[in-house]
Amino acid sequence: MSEETLLNIITEYIEKNIFKQHMAAVIRKHSKLREYKINPIVVKYLSKVLVNDYTPEAVAKALYYPRVLGTSINTSFGTSIQKMFVILGIAEGSVIPGMDIEFIDKIDGRKKWCQLKSGPNTINSGDVKPMIEEFSKTIRLARTNTALQGVSNNDFVVGVLYGDTSQLSRHYKIINDIHPVFIGRDFWYRLTGFQEFYDKLVVALHITISNLEANDFFNEGLNQLTDEVTKSDLFEFDKL
Repeated sequence: MSEETLLNIITEYIEKNIFKQHMAAVIRKHSKLREYKINPIVVKYLSKVLVNDYTPEAVAKALYYPRVLGTSINTSFGTSIQKMFVILGIAEGSVIPGMDIEFIDKIDGRKKWCQLKSGPNTINSGDVKPMIEEFSKTIRLARTNTALQGVSNNDFVVGVLYGDTSQLSRHYKIINDIHPVFIGRDFWYRLTGFQEFYDKLVVALHITISNLEANDFFNEGLNQLTDEVTKSDLFEFDKL
């Protein structure tokens, strides 16, 4: 498969299965009050600091903005990309516990068992020791398989989807001393075999995003949530 073809396939997949699905979820799910765990005191405070007011629209914004612009798509991004790799045949789902995908490294030609992470700051200090222990346990288990007798620490890796080496947190750097952490350009090169694939993919996705037909869906969802907040008996808007 050519680099251009693969770029087009991945770009179209991300547009359809990540961007547009997120937009659809805004209307289907995030505009519904029942989808939120409401703390009336906290949401009152958040609406006040957000727009200096306590109204149905202010409450809706305090609930809606963090959900739509933050956790919902950021949380699902890595999982969606992992699924994409398998569906498109770029990698295989790993049969080894603790690993997400398996692929042939296009640089050294060796098979890699990979745990995927979204970005360069997506783990904290408490994650480091458990990750290293999990890798060590996995390698010991793999070596009991006669077909995997030649595996080494360098074959069990962390793949970080975006960013560059200079952005890696110190937690990742500790892991990198034992197991390679491939990030951004290097990771996508090893995965696809095209050295500039990551940079070209970023450009292609920026173009796709610029051409998305949003059709004011964001405000549509906010207006629906505002209407539900207005009708709810959880709030007393005559008191600030």
